[in-house]
Amino acid sequence: EVQLVESGGGLVQAGGSLRLSCAASGFAFDDYAMTWFRQAPGKEREEVSCIRPSDGSTYYADSVKGRFTISSDNAKNAVYLQMNSLKPEDTAVYYCATGPVCYEVNYWGQGTQVTVSS
Repeated sequence: EVQLVESGGGLVQAGGSLRLSCAASGFAFDDYAMTWFRQAPGKEREEVSCIRPSDGSTYYADSVKGRFTISSDNAKNAVYLQMNSLKPEDTAVYYCATGPVCYEVNYWGQGTQVTVSS
């Protein structure tokens, strides 16, 4: 059974940092892409960042480039999203997802809330 479990969300002031974690199990971690999405209230879900654990390739939405860093620990089957210089517009539920290529999703995590206060 595929499982994706996010953690690390919370409340932070603007300019602060958070590190999200996603623990993956039930599939060959190295063979799939791992993507972070987010969904703010009243808005559509959007892609944030993606990594291919097999070669370490990373991709970022323009809105987070230079502020967020995605990484993976293949030994732990985990992916992380380091979020710095957070802005109120980063407030959303953040989801970890996996699929055959970046931004294509077969499985979703349950999400973790990130709230950035001004």
